[in-house]
Amino acid sequence: MAASSLSPGYCLKDGAPQPSDYLQLRVRSGLSPKTEEQAKAAVCGTWAACHVVDETEGRCVAMGRVIGDGGWCFQIIDIAVLPKHQRRGLGSAVLLYLLEQIRRRAPQGAYVSLLADPPGRHLYTRSGFVESAPESVGMVLILD
Repeated sequence: MAASSLSPGYCLKDGAPQPSDYLQLRVRSGLSPKTEEQAKAAVCGTWAACHVVDETEGRCVAMGRVIGDGGWCFQIIDIAVLPKHQRRGLGSAVLLYLLEQIRRRAPQGAYVSLLADPPGRHLYTRSGFVESAPESVGMVLILD
């Protein structure tokens, strides 16, 4: 789904949302809350990003980011859509935009990964993502 095929009233914009919008989108869409300091660093550390604005409300209602080394390793993160705006293709539009940025800007042979929560798995498999297990398993360490 190209940005031009978004539902009427929505506009996909290149770049991460403002830190305040980033924080609100995370919490209101069910992602873990972050601090203002984390949001500012996250937005600055983004390799590629986009967000969707509801033109009627004039506010950011969806987002997604890519972080990575710019060489071969890229991770898609922070795909979030406000509940009121879900099931309208916004998540798909964000994901496809980010994948297009990687295809266009990254060297050939890019490795693209993500961690899929249960609600997002269908979105990712529709775009060609497959589970990496048993060859590899996602692992995390959250520092206190």
